[in-house]
Amino acid sequence: MVALNLFVYETTGRALAMGLFMAVRLASGFVAGLVVGGLLARFSAKSVMLWANIGQGAVMLLLVLAPDGLLTGALMAVSVVIGACGTLFMVALRSSIPEMVGEDRRAWANSLSITGRSLAMVAGFASAGVVVTLVGYTAAFLVDMATFVICAVTVALLPIAGGRGAGGTAADDGAAADGAMGGTAGEGAGAEEVRGGRRWRPVAFLALAAAPGLGLMVALRGVDAFGSSSHNAALPIYSASLDASDPAVFVSAFWCVWALGNIGAQQVIQRYAQRTGRSVGALGFGYGTVVMSAAFIAVFAGFPLAVTAVIALVAGAADGLTEVSYTSHLQTLPAGLRAHAFGLSATLENLGFGVGMILVAAALDRFSPLVVVGWSHGAAIVVAAVFLLRVAALRRAGRTEGAGRAGLRKGEAVEGRPDRGDRDGAEVSGG
Repeated sequence: MVALNLFVYETTGRALAMGLFMAVRLASGFVAGLVVGGLLARFSAKSVMLWANIGQGAVMLLLVLAPDGLLTGALMAVSVVIGACGTLFMVALRSSIPEMVGEDRRAWANSLSITGRSLAMVAGFASAGVVVTLVGYTAAFLVDMATFVICAVTVALLPIAGGRGAGGTAADDGAAADGAMGGTAGEGAGAEEVRGGRRWRPVAFLALAAAPGLGLMVALRGVDAFGSSSHNAALPIYSASLDASDPAVFVSAFWCVWALGNIGAQQVIQRYAQRTGRSVGALGFGYGTVVMSAAFIAVFAGFPLAVTAVIALVAGAADGLTEVSYTSHLQTLPAGLRAHAFGLSATLENLGFGVGMILVAAALDRFSPLVVVGWSHGAAIVVAAVFLLRVAALRRAGRTEGAGRAGLRKGEAVEGRPDRGDRDGAEVSGG
């Protein structure tokens, strides 16, 4: 993240070129999100993750070996492969976690996975400035290639059963969608169409409809990705304005502190789950998005470095909270819907980030990083507020419906067995 973005920016000298490079990467991820559900229905999650890492390692080697005349083409190849394979890997991993550890341990596994990733980010961001400054971009790309090799070996050791992945078969997807929607097999068939002799089902959209408010939650994730594009594009520019001779220092230091905040949040979440037996819910996702977006805006406000470090720590902690709550929520879907829902989510996230990179990079040529990040993350705060109102309304409706059912059961008990009406009513109230 540090080396590639700075490499493109220093090579071209324009923020727009850096934005277009990242947009190509996100467009590849967008396409991969559309097809990953089908891939996981045909191939095992382990094979998808394994080849995704092999592909990313190979293209980094291509970038290292490319002569100056082919450097632009190599950079485009990197953006395409990294974008597509990164999406394939993350969707396959997240959708297969319940099968690896069990449904009751998925929140713990998500938190542990995010902790491990954050620790790796601390090491990566902490070393990025040193590696780029002292030994150059080639060494950074070689280190990056080595990480993909290590990840591929790790994937080969994961306890994932062979055969088809979490996407299941087409029939399984339809049955799971019907069950999640509360319909029958006949009703589920109404969602099918014959196109060119093949059956097509909007499985991903059925997955979003399977739980109230899930569609808005995924939409908020897409808008949040739009906001994230702004601080990713603005950080190298803001860092260069602070220290033009060594712009990698602030970027790497910021992400290092951000990752430490993320790790701290995971420790709190794990202890909370162990103590209470509860996981972070939808409200945590909404409030976390608000805090995270506000913190990223404050990063570019020109505060002293010590204050900025605290803000980065808060942003990382809030980001970790939203990641666990969001991933765990989608993993509650049936296995046949889960991969498609994660794929659609990845598509929306890549769409929001890719469109954002184009608009934000163009805006950064005219406006300050604070203004651009403020507008982008401000949009995420507005949508998060709508989401929180929606969650609150659903909870009120649930309590009202529960109270109505309790009253109905009490009335039936009084009418059917007057001698036990008070007792039954007390039991319902106590439950």
